[in-house]
Order: sequence, then C-alpha cells, then structure tokens
Amino acid sequence: MVEHGDIRVVHRGGSKINFRKPVITNDSRFLLCASGESVKVFSTSTEECIHDLRGHTDLVTGVLIKPSNHLQAFSCSADGTVRLWDFTDGILIKTYVIGYPIFSIHASPHHEGVIFVVTPMQGDKRSGELFQLVAVHLPQSGDQLVEARELSAVLTGISSNPAATVFGRGGEYIASANGLQLEVYFFKKQKAYRFSLKEDNKKGGKNTFTCVACHPNDDCIATGHEDGKIRLWRNFNHKKEYTYSTLHWHHSAVSSLSFTPEGTNLLSGGIESVLVQWRYNQENQRDFLPRLGAAITHIAVSPDGALYCTSHSDNSKELTSVIESKPLFLTLLFRPRAGESVGTDLMIDPRSKSLVLNGKPGHLQFYSLQRDKLLYNLDIVQQEYIHESGLQQFEVVKAAFDASGNWLATVEERKQKGAELELNLKLWAFDEQTQSFVLNTTISAPHEAQITGMCFSHATDSQTTMLVSTSKDGHFKAWQLAAQSQTDGPSWSCDFVGAYHGLVPECCSFSADGSLLAVSFQEVVTVWSPASWELLTTLSQPPKAIRNLCFGRLSCSKYLLGTTDSNLLCCWNLLTCSLEWSTSMDVSLLLADPLSENMAAFCCQAGCTDLFVFKPSEPRPLFSQKAVCSGMVTRAVFAPREEMLESCEESSQWLNRSQLYFLTQYMVNNTNRSAVKEKKSAVSKRLVIDDSVAMTPFYLLLGKHRQQQQGGDDPQSGVSAERTPLPQGSVAIKELLQTPAHVLPSTSFLCSMFVQSLLISVTDSREESKHAEEEMESEKEEEDSEEEIESSRTRPEQQAAVGGGEAAESAAPAMTKAQVRELRRVKKLDHSWLAGLLDS
Repeated sequence: MVEHGDIRVVHRGGSKINFRKPVITNDSRFLLCASGESVKVFSTSTEECIHDLRGHTDLVTGVLIKPSNHLQAFSCSADGTVRLWDFTDGILIKTYVIGYPIFSIHASPHHEGVIFVVTPMQGDKRSGELFQLVAVHLPQSGDQLVEARELSAVLTGISSNPAATVFGRGGEYIASANGLQLEVYFFKKQKAYRFSLKEDNKKGGKNTFTCVACHPNDDCIATGHEDGKIRLWRNFNHKKEYTYSTLHWHHSAVSSLSFTPEGTNLLSGGIESVLVQWRYNQENQRDFLPRLGAAITHIAVSPDGALYCTSHSDNSKELTSVIESKPLFLTLLFRPRAGESVGTDLMIDPRSKSLVLNGKPGHLQFYSLQRDKLLYNLDIVQQEYIHESGLQQFEVVKAAFDASGNWLATVEERKQKGAELELNLKLWAFDEQTQSFVLNTTISAPHEAQITGMCFSHATDSQTTMLVSTSKDGHFKAWQLAAQSQTDGPSWSCDFVGAYHGLVPECCSFSADGSLLAVSFQEVVTVWSPASWELLTTLSQPPKAIRNLCFGRLSCSKYLLGTTDSNLLCCWNLLTCSLEWSTSMDVSLLLADPLSENMAAFCCQAGCTDLFVFKPSEPRPLFSQKAVCSGMVTRAVFAPREEMLESCEESSQWLNRSQLYFLTQYMVNNTNRSAVKEKKSAVSKRLVIDDSVAMTPFYLLLGKHRQQQQGGDDPQSGVSAERTPLPQGSVAIKELLQTPAHVLPSTSFLCSMFVQSLLISVTDSREESKHAEEEMESEKEEEDSEEEIESSRTRPEQQAAVGGGEAAESAAPAMTKAQVRELRRVKKLDHSWLAGLLDS
C-alpha cells in the first residue's frame, strides 16, 4: 500500500447554504451564509464568493452582524465557540469559548457587549430535547482566544429553531415560540408572558408554531403555523388583554416570516415557492413573487430594504431587488436534495470543462469547479414543477455526453401510483450560436421498464455516433445518429436490440476505440461488436450480479474490469478471454481516467470510504488512502487539467493529467497536491476580488488609471495616455477609495473636495503658458546676445592669429552656446544665503 503526505483530499466546492438564515450587510454589498464548518461571503453584485471564513471545527449554526460595528460579524457553531470576523477582509478577530454546543445566536443594539445564544439545558438527558436562551457577556480582552464565563439564562424550554426566537422593538423584548406556546420576555420588567393555542382548530388545522417575526416599531408579533395561517399578536404585554388577527394564503406550513425595516410590509414563504408580501395594517392588499424554483426555507431583508434574499429547499438562494421586483442572481450549490435516491452520475462537459449533475427539479446544472459557481441550468423536463408534497413528477435519472461534447443524452421518468412507468429518452445537440444544448430528438417509451444504464461510444474518429441503453425489460438498445437530409436535420433511430437468455442487463461500457461493447446480464458479461452486432464472447464469474463495468485505457485497453454484489473486483483479459485476477473488495464505485491507464475504486467499510488508485496491469496500487471521507461515495469523476503537471514522484504522477472529484453528502472534494492547490487558490482569489468591484464611476476612473499604468511600456498605450490625460486629482481619488469608510469625514465635505480635484484651473493654465512664453523670449534674447559676443570675440582672435602664431596658440578656447547659457543661469541665482552663512 502506498500513502504519501503530499497528496491530500481538499474541499473544492459545493456546500449546504440553506441550513440557516442568510444575512445581508448594512450596505447591501455582501451576503453571509453558514456553509458547513465555514461562513461564505458572497458579493451581491457579482454573486462571487469573496471569502470563505474558516476556523470552526463543527457545523456553523448561525451568522449575525455585530450591532455596534456593521463591518464585523459573529458566527456560532456546535463546537461551542463564537467567532468575531472582519468579513470585508476575511480576518478572524476573536474567538469566544462558550463551552456548550450552540444552535443559534441573537443580538440587539440595546444590549451592548452581550450576545444571546441557544444551548442545551444542563443536565438534560433526553438527547438535547430542551434548550435555553443564555445571555453571554463578552469580556473585554486583547487576546484572540477568550473564555466567556459570565452566562445567565433568560428563557428555558425553548425551540432550537432560530426562526422561532426573535427580538422586538430593537431589543426591548424577545419572543420565542415552541410547540403550541408563545412566550414574550420583557427585559425592563424582567417578566415573561405565555400564550397558548389548542392543538387543532375548528377546521382541523394544526396550530403548531413554526416561525416568529417582530415588528420593528410597533408592539406586534407575527407567528407562522403548520396549517398555513399567520397570526398577528397585539397587547401581549398584558396576560388577559392580548388579541390576534389571522391571515391565510399558504396551503401548507409557513416556514419563514420577516418584516421590512420600516415595518410597512410583512414577507412570508413556504412550500409553494411563492414570496408573499402583506401590507401592514392593510392585510387585504398583498403582492406575490411566484415560481422561485423550490420551497422557501428562510427570508432575509437588507437593512435598507432594497434587497430580499430567500433560501430554498434545493440549496439555492435567490436575491430580489425590491425596486425592479425581479431576481438578480441564483446561486445553486450542487448537493442531492433531501430524500433523493436517484440521480445522474457526475459528468464533465467536454466543452466547458464544467461539472454536470442534477440541479433544480427537472434540470441539469453546469457547475464551474474552478470558481465554485453555477454557470447555468438546462431545463430537461420542460414542464412547470408543482410544489406539492406527495406529487410524483418527472425526474432526470440518467445523462451522458459523447466524447466531443456535441451530444447529450438524458432519461427522465415518472412513476405514479396505480399507473405504468413513464419514460422519455431525449437527445440534445449543442448549438454553436446559443452556446447551449438544444433538444433534437425525443423518444417516448424507449424501453418497457426502467433504464439501468446508458453510455456513448467514446471513439472520436468514428463516422457514426452511437448510444446504448440497458433496461430491466431484458433488452439493450443501440441508438444511431441518422445522416442529415436536405429538408430535415440529423435525427436518432434504433439500430439494434439485443438480449441474452432472458436475463436483465445491469450496466454497459464501450471500449476506448469503440470497437467493443460490454453488457452485463446479472452474473454474465457479454462482449459485442458494434460494427456487426455479433456476440463475440461471454465472460462468467462467481454468482451474484455485476454492478460496474469499465474498460482499461491506452496500454491497458485489453483489460475489462467489473465489480460484483459478492464484494469482488474482477479483471478479465480480452485477448485470452479469461480472468486475469480478482480480489475481495467491497467496491461501491469504479471509474477510469480517460487520459491515462489509471483507475479509481472507492470501497466502503465501517461507515467510511477508502480510495485505491491502480493500473489493471500492475498488482500494487499507485495510491491508497484509508477513510478518505465519512459515508459512502456513490458519484465520482476524473476531470482533465487545463495544464499538465510535471511530477517527479511516481506515486503522484496519476494526478498529472487529471484530478479526481467525488461527491459526499454535503460537498464536492478532490484529491490534489498541496502546491497546486495553493497556486490555484491564489489565482482564483485574485480574479474573484477583481470581479467583485462594482461598476461605479469611481471604479471606471481608477480602472482607466490602472490600464494606463500597465500599458506604460507599450508605445501605443503611451500615445493614448497622452491623448487622454487623467484629471489632476487622481491621486486623491485613489486615497479616497482606499480609506475605510468609517474614518472618512462627512459626505458634504468629501463631495466638494472631490469635485474640485476633478477640475482643471483655467488661470493656472494661462499663467503656465505665459511663463513658458517669457522663458522662450528670454532664451531668444540670450541667443542673440551670445551671437554678438561671439562675433566681437572672433575679430581680435583673427587679428592675433594674423599677427603671430604663438599668441593664437596660447589663447583660451571659446565657450559653447550651452556653456554660456548655463553660466547666465548661474549668475541669476540668489546667493545671499551664502553671505549670511559666512557672516555668522
């Protein structure tokens, strides 16, 4: 076994960002999201991930802007710590050790130096079912690691759901809902009032509380319930005089509520994927933003009320401009949806080199691994998704690319109770004009039962494009691209239907050159010739069905590998048609690197997954790592590198051409070398920071200045710089942009100073031109006088030369014009300071 510390597994992209409510900064420039063990900072203008705040050792359970400093943010985690960040620079400022797992965090401007966290009640032995709200006094210390010892319980027996606890009127009171009970605690009175509801109402609806929101100015509490109703509570500072009114639009549970900063509107969301806006005190007037893609789980509003952010059950966030009333961007981080048991494999688009897999319901998402960003979604089903629990709808279950990336094949299915399985096989052609895939052929009911496997022929030099699909109906079918006619474009048709003794085919695989097709029929592997569809040979192995088939590549193309349900990894030699070797391994996933002879096998045991990289021709693996991740890896892919690496170590050469990506429950990881990762991270970070700057007039002015500086060596750029000079105040503008906003003077002062720096004084230019003219005249006069002196000097010199040669030879040489001019300038200098120095 070979293990090397230079190769490690790193997190490359994707995470769960809908676990907690997002936070929009005060200037609406950034969006902060809890993401696994880190906090992601997104730019609202470019949707790029600016910073990934890492430091927690467990799941991050809450993010909060510090009330006294809007440039800093708190984050809490199940590791029992609260961390303070400078999210604009991505710097960890301080870590407060609480000592207990934290499930949510709250703060208010009225409680400076105090934060409120939800922790399990001490001594609770029922798996943490009871929670308490604790006030934590943050100690003033210069150390980065501080232990917070001053804790005091505020409320007990509350819910761990952050949406069920919220401050009201800037921190005068706090409202918390749990089950059928609403509790309001007033800090000045230090008194709590409890209000209870019956379990079911008269119409059979469930009154259980799901979320709470408090009006920013009035004494009004909005609560959401499982039956879809919203209750507005008033006069809750009296036990017996409280009242509430009911709003009802949602047909299922209300998942999130939020008031706008001015309190003029109330926002609500649920499984309907519709954002509902209620007018405060005019509840009959409401607005809707429908078809947001998935059920709404959280709603956040920017402090200025200009942006709404909704989190969705498909792990996406949608940012909506209130002024334009339309989505600005959608960030979907790849992750299988909750309860999803079917889906496509991980694929690499040969054209864009992006990762492709299931995305929104009925879609395929194209995801950039380099930028950790969604590129676009391709609508496969092309039907409106109805968000209703228990409703069976079409799902994309299979997908495959051909070698050149010109064709994409997808399989969608829907199984309804008491009805037959509905299947559609679709072939998509890449359109050069739109740079996307366009539907070319739809084949309804391509098989009579569920499709188990699908693959394209990998041969790039083949004259025909071929696709093979296997099904539980006992057949495999070959689909061939027909020649393009003059009237119609290219289309697909069935070329061959194959079977083997009534057995069910499980998987299929083409050889690298496309000359062989292997199809597994339970425990038998059949090898076919696609040219004549002749059954060439059969390969058998011990009982139990074959799960994966994979041909070797390059020098190992004569080998065919397969995994079985009996925990065997078998390798057949196609030249001798015999079993070359086999080993006992519980392989959950087997795949080949298309650019080398290497193959990767993921083995799951004891709740963890081990990774083995090997060549079929060599008995010893090139690389192995135990417990590469927790859980089972069911999807993985080799992605080609943009530039080939040159590695001297034999153990790491398998990473020179490709990188191995695999999908876990919460994120995508890959095996990488440390030096390469740091280099790529630096490059990507630099590009992200440049792209994150908003396109403002300041940016355009400063960007123009940078371009001229970068192009200084180029003569053409120098000419253009001379033609379009920058204003005289460009240095002041640069200082203004680089100075932190909280230390700048007032805007009125900056505005006048900024405008003056852009102006070019007319009087200054006139004085400069006048001064230049005077200098030219003085120089002209000097030249005339010099000519007269020289002419007068040449006369005696000529006479002396005529009178005697010795006198001519001993005469001093005449001064040049430049020397005379310099002498005159020296005479004009003021040397009075020298006289004063001598007198002293």
